[in-house]
Amino acid sequence: MKFINTIWNEKNIIWQLAKNDCKARFASSGLGIVWAFLQPLMTILVFWFVFGIGFKNMPIAGIPFIVWYIPAFLSWNYFSEGLLQVTNSLLEYRYLVKKVNFKVEVIPLTKIAASGFIHLAFIGFIVIVNFLHGIFPSIYNLQSFYYFFCMIVLLAGFGWLLSAMAAFITDVVNLIAVAIQIGFWATPIFWSPDSMSPMVQTILKLNPMFYVCTGYRDSFINKIWFWERPIETIYFWVVAFAILCYGIYTFKRLRPHFDDVL
Repeated sequence: MKFINTIWNEKNIIWQLAKNDCKARFASSGLGIVWAFLQPLMTILVFWFVFGIGFKNMPIAGIPFIVWYIPAFLSWNYFSEGLLQVTNSLLEYRYLVKKVNFKVEVIPLTKIAASGFIHLAFIGFIVIVNFLHGIFPSIYNLQSFYYFFCMIVLLAGFGWLLSAMAAFITDVVNLIAVAIQIGFWATPIFWSPDSMSPMVQTILKLNPMFYVCTGYRDSFINKIWFWERPIETIYFWVVAFAILCYGIYTFKRLRPHFDDVL
C-alpha cells in the first residue's frame, strides 16, 4: 500500500515528466511530435494495402477490413510501444535514479503516460474512420477507455518488473523486442479468432492482449460490453493483478541496488 501511496503522491511529477518525455522524444526532428502520429498511420496504410488490397481480405462479419483491423492494431501499437519504453526507462533516466530524494518508482509510469497521450488521440481517429464507413459513434465507444485502463495496469506491472531486470541485464530490452514481434502475430490483429479451432483459440486467449484487442473491437464495432465476456474479464484481471504484484515486489527488492549498476 505504501508503494501505491507513493505513486499517488508523485502524480504531478509523473505528469510533468510525461509531458517532457513527449517533447524530448521528437525534439531533434523537423516534424516534431507529428512523427508520433505519422509512423503508426503509415504502418496502417502499409498493412491495409498488403492485407486489404494485395491479399484482398474479404469483409469480416460485413465490416470492411480496414475498419475491422484498426482498433486492434492501435491498441497493440500502444501496448508494444509502451512495453519497450518502460523496459528501457531506468536505463534512459539513470541520472534520476542516482538522485537521493527522487522516487524512482514513478519513472516507468512516465513512459506509460507519455505514450498514452498519443493513444487517446488515436481513439478519436478510430471514431472518425468508423464514421466515414457508416458506423456512427455510440455509448459503446466509451468502453474503449476501460480497455485503455486495462493496458495501463498491465504496462505498470510489466514496467516495474522489466525495468528493474533491465537495470541488471540490459539484454532484457532486446528480448522484449523479440517477444513483441511474436506477440504481434499471436494476437488477433490481422486474423479473426473465429478462423481458429476452439483449442487454438483457448491457447491464444492466454495472451492478455487478446482480451484487450477483442475489447477494442467490441467497443467500436461489435457493441458488446465487457461484462458480457465474464470468463475472459476475470482471467485478464487475475493475470494483470498477479503481474502487478510481482512487478512491485521485484522492483522493491532490487531498488536498493540500482545505484550500483546504473
